[in-house]
Amino acid sequence: MPSVSPVVTPDRLLRQEVLALHAYAVPDSTGMVKLDAMENPYLLPLPLRDEIAHLLAHAAINRYPDAHAHSLKQKIQAVTGLPEDMDILLGNGSDEIIQLLALAVAKPGAVLLSVEPSFVMYRMIADFTGMQYVGVSLTQDFALDLPAILAAIQRHQPALVFLAYPNNPSGNLFDAEAIKQIIALAPGLVVVDEAYYAFADVSFIPMLAHYPNLLVMRTFSKLGMAGLRLGFVAGSKAWLRQLEKLRLPYNVGVLTQLVAEKLLQHHDVLLQQASQIKQDRVGLYAQLTAITGVQPYVSAANFILFRVKQANAIFDRLKQRGVLIKNLSNSHPLLADCLRVTVGTPEENEQFIQALQDSIR
Repeated sequence: MPSVSPVVTPDRLLRQEVLALHAYAVPDSTGMVKLDAMENPYLLPLPLRDEIAHLLAHAAINRYPDAHAHSLKQKIQAVTGLPEDMDILLGNGSDEIIQLLALAVAKPGAVLLSVEPSFVMYRMIADFTGMQYVGVSLTQDFALDLPAILAAIQRHQPALVFLAYPNNPSGNLFDAEAIKQIIALAPGLVVVDEAYYAFADVSFIPMLAHYPNLLVMRTFSKLGMAGLRLGFVAGSKAWLRQLEKLRLPYNVGVLTQLVAEKLLQHHDVLLQQASQIKQDRVGLYAQLTAITGVQPYVSAANFILFRVKQANAIFDRLKQRGVLIKNLSNSHPLLADCLRVTVGTPEENEQFIQALQDSIR
C-alpha cells in the first residue's frame, strides 16, 4: 500500500523570502480621477487611433510574434539616438528587465544596491531572486548621499546597482557627476533607470560608450504606452548578448510590437503630449505651493511629491471626493506625511486641487 505523502502547504514549500513579501498593490480606481500611477492622461489623436485600429484588424494574432522584434528595435534605436555599437533588449515593461538583470547576476551572496526611497521593485526583485539587498538612504532633501553610497559599494561590492533618474517617488534628478563616480567605482553593473526621461530632457545614453559597466533602462509606459507594457535596456553588445539568453521567448507580443512601432513612427505626437505635461506640471506645482500647509518638491518627472500634515487622513478625504493619488506616508521615514500626485489634464489637475483644498479645511 503506497505511503501517504505529507500535506503540501505554501509555508512548507515556498522560500521564506517569498512568504515574507507583500504583493504589489494596485488599488481600484473605478469612477475616480486617476492620478496615482504616473500615466499619460491624454488619448492619441483620432486619426492615429484609426491607423492603429486598422493595424490590429489585420494583425496575425494566430502566429507567434517576431521573437527578436527586429523592426521595433530599429525604431527604438532611431528615436533614442542610440550609438550603432550599442544594442537593446526588450522587456514586458521595465519590471521584467529588472528581474532579468537580477537573475543574471544572482550568484550566492550577490548584492543588489540602490538608494531609498526609490522604485520599490528594486528591493522586491532582489528578494524574488534571492539576492541580498542593500538600500542607502538619500539625504533629507532626496539627494544622493555620495559618501555613504561609495562606502556601501566598497563594503558590499554589489553585482548590480540601480539608480532612477529622475527618481521615483521624489521626482528629482540626482547629480550627474555623482552618478559618474558611482559608475566608476562600482565593481558590477550600474543601471540608470530613465523611466521618466521624456519629462527630464537629460539622459545617460550618451555615456554608454564611456562606461563599459553602464546600462540605461527605459519604459514607454509614461510616454503614453502604459497599456502596451514595453521597456528596454540599452548597453554594449557584449553584455546584451549574454542577457538575451535569459529573456523568455516571445516576451513582447504581436499587438505590442505593431502598436509600439506605429506610435514610434509618430514619436513627435508623444513628445508633444510630454511637453504639455511638463507645462501642466509647472502650473500644478505653483498651485500646490500656494496652498497653506502643503510643501511640494520640484520634479523632473510627470508627478509631484508633496508633504502635508495628516497625510493619511488627507488621502482618505481625497478618495471620498473621487480623486485617487498615491499615499507614500507609511513607506519610508523620509516620506512621512508625503503624497504623490500624477500630472493629469488641466481639468483633472483642477479637480485635484479643489479636492485637496476642501480636504485640508
